[in-house]
Amino acid sequence: MDQKAPATASPKRTKDAAPAKPRPRRSIRRRHLLFVALLALAAVGFISFRYGYFDRQTSSAITAPVTRGNVEEAVLASGTFKPVNLVAVGAQVSGRITALHVKLGDTVKKDTLVAEIDSTTQSNDLKTAQASLANVKAQRQESEADLANAQLTLIRQQTVFRNQAGSKADLDSAEASVKKITAQIAALDAQITSAEVAVETARANLSYTHITAPMDGTVLAIVNQQGQTVNAAQSAPTIVILGQLDTMIVRTEISEADVVKVRAGQPIYFTILGDPGTRHDATLQSIEPAPESITSDSSVTSSTTTSSSVSSTTSSSSSSAIYYNGVFAVPNRENYFRTYMSAEVHIVLGEAKDVLTIPSSALGAKSADGSYVVQTLGDDGKRNQRKVTIGLNNNVSAEIRSGLSEGENVVIGEASATATKSSSNGGPPPMGF
Repeated sequence: MDQKAPATASPKRTKDAAPAKPRPRRSIRRRHLLFVALLALAAVGFISFRYGYFDRQTSSAITAPVTRGNVEEAVLASGTFKPVNLVAVGAQVSGRITALHVKLGDTVKKDTLVAEIDSTTQSNDLKTAQASLANVKAQRQESEADLANAQLTLIRQQTVFRNQAGSKADLDSAEASVKKITAQIAALDAQITSAEVAVETARANLSYTHITAPMDGTVLAIVNQQGQTVNAAQSAPTIVILGQLDTMIVRTEISEADVVKVRAGQPIYFTILGDPGTRHDATLQSIEPAPESITSDSSVTSSTTTSSSVSSTTSSSSSSAIYYNGVFAVPNRENYFRTYMSAEVHIVLGEAKDVLTIPSSALGAKSADGSYVVQTLGDDGKRNQRKVTIGLNNNVSAEIRSGLSEGENVVIGEASATATKSSSNGGPPPMGF
């Protein structure tokens, strides 16, 4: 007998309900990963905030202490070295340079032969002048002989006329002849003087062909070489330049803004570019009354100036800087300083040593009584205002005469907002994930 399998009861379905669908495994995994990532980010954020990995903006004052030191107020200027005597040795006559007896850098004594110029023309001129002088002197000797003869004739005529043996006309003629020859001799004397001047001039021109040193010095430049022809008709051409280098003159350019503070006799120190670490001391000797630009002033260089040139000169002068030359001398041992070398010159206006100083940036506005207001920062972090009296101020450091004590802190500025990290716990713990 066949047995039937028991029938399984099927769930009842409502008329409107749909059958349930299983969830996809991929969606569940994504949600799990997103949740873990959010937890990790939250943990990192908490640790960063707790241990200072997020920056926090702070602002504080910049301070400097009141210290003891030296304050110097000086005018800074640039100078140029030049020899105490600088001479351009030139030619006074024209011609070809036949010999040059010096070399660049030679040290020469006064009257040392420097160069020679072809002297053919000058030698011939001297010979011509000497011949003219000899000719005039010969004429004078001839006239002297004529005068002696005329004087004898006059004596005879006077004797004859006295004895009434001659005529008055012959006597007058003899007297006139003596006077005429005497006048001729006087004219010849004048010609002799003129001829002697011509000889001296020719002799001087001949000597100019031998160019000698006008002073002791060093040959700084050779402008014209042997074999060149120089023309002295309009201006004296330069052959060599001599300079006395044992003492150097420093011409210092002082701006018009600073020249009113400077006076002769003030101390000076300077350095050179090749040795900026060595300080050289000197004294300001003089200040020239006008700038070098006065030599190009149209009212000086020309007697007739149009209105347009005046306006252009005025415009040029107003737009360019004006400098006055301060002059001082320094010994030049072993030719340490060279011609046209540059110097950085400090003209000392005032100096205070071992005084209380603060940075000039700490000074506030100047009051009517000449005092200043500064801010101090106490140990408690609070700021206080102080009225101070200052002495020298070189815009870097200021001398404090009253109002502050050594060691106090003054505010010189405000620190910009900077990112600072908190380190209250000495850093984050090691991460274990």
